[in-house]
Amino acid sequence: MVDDGAGCLVTTRGPGPRGNRRGDDPDEPGLKPTRVRDLLGVAAVVAVVVWLLVRVSYGELPPLPLLAGLILYVLAALEVVIAFVVRSRVARAQVGSSREQLHPITAARVLALAKSSALLAALALGVWVGLLAYLLAQNDSSAADHDTPSAVVGLIGAVALGAAALWLEYCCRTPDDPTDAGVSGPAV
Repeated sequence: MVDDGAGCLVTTRGPGPRGNRRGDDPDEPGLKPTRVRDLLGVAAVVAVVVWLLVRVSYGELPPLPLLAGLILYVLAALEVVIAFVVRSRVARAQVGSSREQLHPITAARVLALAKSSALLAALALGVWVGLLAYLLAQNDSSAADHDTPSAVVGLIGAVALGAAALWLEYCCRTPDDPTDAGVSGPAV
């Protein structure tokens, strides 16, 4: 137990093989970085479900517009812009409660946006992969030929949104506190 400087005692662990960084300890409470494998797992489950549903009811679906996945591109672009702003503020240590700084609550909201967008991207990726898997298996259907470009556009949009969301989440990380190494004490 060590005094954190604010009169509170905190439990510290010694540096591990990768150093004493926040988020390394699986028992540490708080948000963890989004894992790509978790997102890919969600996408795989959704892809199988969508493939099964489309296999049963493709004939009843209306034709897909070419720009059906356009909103994914818009969201990805917005998140890239937000990531540049957050990254510059965090890098210059402009996080605080004054008007010119990035408010901590705003940073938390941006992080929530990034995490939810990553999940949305995984869901969209699963939908478009499941649909595309069905469409590519249909060799003699003109409807499938018409819908394939829409599915490809949506698939690329889902990947772009996922990449933008993960990068935005990465930009929300705080730099390692230089006093972390000096505060470490015996593991409790």
